Amino acid sequence: MTELHQDEWNEQRLAAENAVLLDVRTEDEFNEKHLVGATLIDIRQPQSFMDAANELPKDKAYFIYCRSGARSAQACQLLDQLGVAETVNLKGGILAWTGEVVE
Repeated sequence: MTELHQDEWNEQRLAAENAVLLDVRTEDEFNEKHLVGATLIDIRQPQSFMDAANELPKDKAYFIYCRSGARSAQACQLLDQLGVAETVNLKGGILAWTGEVVE
């Protein structure tokens, strides 16, 4: 797992050919606002999160965020344990995000 602030996180995400953007917040949080192109996998639903995580291709780079960075750090660790090639956590989460969002 790598942890990066917004600018570097976003630069690496846009530069990666195999990047996947994951939001690990709740559905209500996601519906309130989320990053463009994000896929929701709620880490607070452990069984469905692990089911979805096990289906993810292991050779992709996953750029993961949550509200503040704590849940996404946990998600990165879990994906790392499942053998995912690369996980990158957004430090500060969506609270620190100053870029475009879907509201």
